[in-house]
Amino acid sequence: MNTVTRADVAETIYEEIGLSRKDSADILDMMLDEIVNELVRGNDVKLSSFGTFSLRHKKARTGRNPKTGVAAEISPRRVISFKPSQVMRKTINA
Repeated sequence: MNTVTRADVAETIYEEIGLSRKDSADILDMMLDEIVNELVRGNDVKLSSFGTFSLRHKKARTGRNPKTGVAAEISPRRVISFKPSQVMRKTINA
């Protein structure tokens, strides 16, 4: 199984659309920055036929070190979750 990198996606944009490599990379960076900025603002990002990125707020809790069993406080935090669309699920499972 291979990993697709940001450079791979920018290269695909370059090949498919015909923009320069720099413009293709800039467009990809702008799109990813916009997704991150909206998540930082607390907004969900829904991309039709792809999926939804959303923030979940996790409360503080007590966890345990699995090796030693020592209890440790886990601080409250925000985590990103991704829910794929039905279209993506059908495409992947076809």
